[in-house]
Amino acid sequence: MKTIWFISHSAMPPHLAVRTRTNKFAKYLTKKGYNVEIFAASTIHNSDINLINDNSTLFIEKEYEGVKYNHIRTSNYSGNGISRIINMLQFPFRLSKVSKKKKVKPDVIICNPQSVFAVIPYLISKKIDSKFILDVRDLWTESIVDFLGYSQKNPIIQFLYSVEKWVFKKSDKIIFSMEGGKDYLIDRGINKKMSLSKVHHITNGFDLDDFNYNKLNYPLNDDLLENKDIFKVVYTGAIREANNISFLVDTAKEIQNSGIKDIQFLIYGEGPDKRKLEERCKRENINNIHFKGQVEKKFIPYILSTSNLNLLNYKQVNTWKYGGSQNKLSEYIASGKPTLSSIDMNYNQIKKFNCGKICSTNDPNDFAKEIISFYEMSSEKYAVYCNNAEKASQELDYKKLVDKLEEIILEA
Repeated sequence: MKTIWFISHSAMPPHLAVRTRTNKFAKYLTKKGYNVEIFAASTIHNSDINLINDNSTLFIEKEYEGVKYNHIRTSNYSGNGISRIINMLQFPFRLSKVSKKKKVKPDVIICNPQSVFAVIPYLISKKIDSKFILDVRDLWTESIVDFLGYSQKNPIIQFLYSVEKWVFKKSDKIIFSMEGGKDYLIDRGINKKMSLSKVHHITNGFDLDDFNYNKLNYPLNDDLLENKDIFKVVYTGAIREANNISFLVDTAKEIQNSGIKDIQFLIYGEGPDKRKLEERCKRENINNIHFKGQVEKKFIPYILSTSNLNLLNYKQVNTWKYGGSQNKLSEYIASGKPTLSSIDMNYNQIKKFNCGKICSTNDPNDFAKEIISFYEMSSEKYAVYCNNAEKASQELDYKKLVDKLEEIILEA
């Protein structure tokens, strides 16, 4: 059976992981008999945890849920400044040293760092004669242009585009988590330099067994969440500019002004915009939206399943034309409750499975009307959305998605 290395800077031990794609693929490939190892940074993203605080150690080996992990020493960082860039640069260079210490070399390397950080993993694969699969989770360079407002002609952006193009061409296989990955390659003209036959799509999913176990065994003690006399509208995730939570505050204000008192917004998450939004709500006396803070991931299935309506909310940007594959959307669908999205994107799973609605006018009054439509919806019509979500969840289970990954590995 083949030996497979996952190179994933942000992969975390399962009990700390927020993004689980690498962990679950590794877990289920191991169960199929593959010899799998994960190589990740020692720092845990969005926390102050560093698994290695001893400078004499280059890496440590651990095993979680039957999967071998190699945590490579990287320095602590906070925010998105220079300390994080240093951390991200340390990882591939130290990975090169760690790879030389491994006696069993891989047949296949699956790498998910952003393209500019995938160059060294690619060079490692060539040195040890293994196949290289690039697992693209987001269009990083395009997102910098869309969300941060950089010009495509900026020299730094041009450099990132050129590195990205080089890595795409060199990879033996490319997997996009968003369905429109091929469209992106065509728009960038990269398809003229490589065959699109090596390009595949595997969406982000979730582990159905874990989700159902956590839903039953980790209820969250929260008076509002347990209140069956209110209509609970839930958002989970970061509270930052890209997620446009101020739009949800505007929407909550519209509903409050309409006189409906039993629609309540519950926001679970942390981020740089949280404090100023809380202050705004206090200043403007908006009392139907509640910032509940960060909760452990094990509580999310219960929260989403207890909700009446889950919200997918981002800024509407050009990148969405290639689709999206948000981890939270998979969890929303797994909850068996309808989803309302403020963004319209191609290859939209909400449309595909008819498990919710889309309102992308960027008008809080329109978004409020759609929430009220769910609030006033007949139980029969509401049940249709719930049933469609439950059926769709079967398609997003990592135990099923790993079969597609195995096919790509065997073709590489």
